[in-house]
Amino acid sequence: MLSLIRRIQRDKWKHFFVGIAMGLVLQTFAWIMLPQFPKSGALAVFVVIVAISYGFELFSKFTGKGHYEVNDAIASVIGGLLGMGIIIGFQLAG
Repeated sequence: MLSLIRRIQRDKWKHFFVGIAMGLVLQTFAWIMLPQFPKSGALAVFVVIVAISYGFELFSKFTGKGHYEVNDAIASVIGGLLGMGIIIGFQLAG
C-alpha cells in the first residue's frame, strides 16, 4: 500500500488537496444555504466539483494553456469527495 502511495505523482497530490479544499468550502456553503435538503445539497456540490475539475482540464485542452490530463480531474474529484465527507460527518453529528 505504501509503495502505491509513493508512486502517485506530485502533481496529482496537488489536485487532490485542492479538491479537498473545494469539497470543504462548497459543502459548507450548501449546508448553510440548504439545511433542509442535505441530500440535494450534497448532490449539487458533487456535480459542481466534477464540473470545475473537468472544466479546468477542458480549458487547458482547448486553450493550450496548461496540461490536459483526465487523471488530474479524477484526483480533484476524489479529494472533493473527501472534503464533502468531512462536512457531511459534521452535519450528521449535529
